[in-house]
Order: sequence, then structure tokens, then C-alpha cells
Amino acid sequence: MIHAEISIYPMATNTASVGFYIAKAIESIRDMDGLRYEINPMGTVLESHAFRTILDATERMTETVHNLGVVRVEVVLKIDSRKDREVRMEEKIESVTKHLR
Repeated sequence: MIHAEISIYPMATNTASVGFYIAKAIESIRDMDGLRYEINPMGTVLESHAFRTILDATERMTETVHNLGVVRVEVVLKIDSRKDREVRMEEKIESVTKHLR
């Protein structure tokens, strides 16, 4: 299973708010086969069995923001690839929260 956290930063826009651009980027991956995602305040977590799907989603999100007229987009991508067993996003969160008091 592959998990990735992607953060997209549209640069040199006319406003400090980037919610519109991020929403459009997320819409662009909404119906991708073999991809699950979860939005958080600092980025979006992607989940797939295929590394290529993560990369395709990254490209699609970036190009979507470019196509909205943003000439420069910064992308931060952190990838966790695990081959010993399949762990879903929810299970990773449960693994931590069970230790919280």
C-alpha cells in the first residue's frame, strides 16, 4: 500500500486564500480509479496500491492549478510505501490514537 501526503501551493496569485485552487485540484482526482484521498488542514493524503497512481494524481492536481492561470505551483510530496502488509489510512490513525490518554 502506498500513502502520500501532498501539499500544493499556488504562487503569485492575487489573494492569500488558496482554497479555490485546492478544491479544483482535489476535484481533478475525485474519480480516479484505485485512489482514495482524505483532506486535512495542511494537505491531502492519497492512498493507492500503485505508485504510478500517486504520481498521476500529483501531476493531475498540479496541472489543474496551472490550467487555472497559476504560472508557478509548489508541490510537496511525502510518500510512504509499505510492502510487508496492507494498512489503510484509518488503520494508521488508529495505531496512534489507541496510545493516547
